Amino acid sequence: QVQLVESGGGLVQAGGSLRLSCTASGRTSSPYAMGWFRQAPGKEREFVAGISWSGGSAYYGDSVKGRFTISRDNAKNTVYLQMNSLKPEDTAVYYCAAHYAVARSVSRLLGQYDYWGQGTQVSVSS
Repeated sequence: QVQLVESGGGLVQAGGSLRLSCTASGRTSSPYAMGWFRQAPGKEREFVAGISWSGGSAYYGDSVKGRFTISRDNAKNTVYLQMNSLKPEDTAVYYCAAHYAVARSVSRLLGQYDYWGQGTQVSVSS
């Protein structure tokens, strides 16, 4: 079992930046990939970014490529999502998720993730 706690959400103006953090606890000795998803009101949860256990593989959703950066610090059991050039359409609840995986593997599929955080609200005003 892995428990995930997100932080760093808030309200920001368009063009601004935010950094989300997600700290894992519990069974963190086994390698696990981590991802960020988001869900806006009335929409399905969508993949934002994912990173492998080793950090050597990272993937992004098309809508955030070039603006968001995912990174991780395994010594702190923490994954980060740096969000720059934010747009009103980035407004959503952002969820951190994890799945056990070998070193360079990471999934973009929601159903592959076993553990989820409670979510943090990101609101971008125009």
